[in-house]
Amino acid sequence: MMRLLPLFLASLLLSACGMKPLYSGGSQGQVSALLGSVTVDAIEGKNGWLMRNALNDRLGASHGSNARYRLVVKLDDQIEGFGVRADDTVTRERRTLRARYQLIDLESSKTVLDATAGSDAGIDVVSSEYATIAAENTALENLTEKVAEQIVTRLSLYAQNSQ
Repeated sequence: MMRLLPLFLASLLLSACGMKPLYSGGSQGQVSALLGSVTVDAIEGKNGWLMRNALNDRLGASHGSNARYRLVVKLDDQIEGFGVRADDTVTRERRTLRARYQLIDLESSKTVLDATAGSDAGIDVVSSEYATIAAENTALENLTEKVAEQIVTRLSLYAQNSQ
């Protein structure tokens, strides 16, 4: 019983810290309402197609009918070799995906949020070119999911702070 007392006291302190859940109110909350009112502009390229789909999956994909915001995303996708053997062949690559995104209020045409997100992944370069290309594509898919999650988290924070 005495071991539970510090845990109970700590829980009382944490409950009084003023923290508020990001998604309070569920589907009727402010964050959910903002995320549901965002339409994502088309993004060029394969990586853009992947990013737009990942964002639409997370946002609830408003298709213009109740859109209040427009999300414009520009991607920078780089692959660079950095592990080199004595015969100058690359043994390791780093794929980096960076996104600059702007949230634009459609009523005022003002940019209300301008930020960046990004992530990178290491790729082993093997003797099979097919396996290396498959690893590069898998890295792109994983990076797209990570960056999309960062963008939606930042949009959620904006929605919570714009009360």
